[in-house]
Amino acid sequence: MRAVLTRVKSASVTIEGRVAGKIGQGFLILLGVTHEDTEAQAVKLADKLTGLRIFEDENGKMNQGLESVDGQILVVSQFTLYGNCRKGRRPDFLAAARPEVAISLYEKFVQLIRDKGIHVETGEFGAEMLVESVNDGPVTLVVDTDQLA
Repeated sequence: MRAVLTRVKSASVTIEGRVAGKIGQGFLILLGVTHEDTEAQAVKLADKLTGLRIFEDENGKMNQGLESVDGQILVVSQFTLYGNCRKGRRPDFLAAARPEVAISLYEKFVQLIRDKGIHVETGEFGAEMLVESVNDGPVTLVVDTDQLA
């Protein structure tokens, strides 16, 4: 699994003119799933991301986590995170998991975060979405389960 996490002041996702998800301060997480991903990787990624301390404390150091700032999370499925741009000018997305695999892992990831007591909003898997965010910092991290210890 691969995630692009951005610390935000606010974020929202709109589908066909309707706001599907909206948060205040917290994380916007774009989530990609590949063929080999498992529920164990969803657990590992959810634990890593929700445990990150990337909000500033009173000394301006990134030392506070989501719970310290009463943060929320907006999760948006993003198969293009597994786009391959090595050849040609048009990326291929062969490494992205098919919906029958990706949907269940995406939903599992969201539920794992909710189980931690964190407010989570989502987009809609496979929908055309407009994502807006007010980036804070900006602070953006790319986290891949293949690179986690």
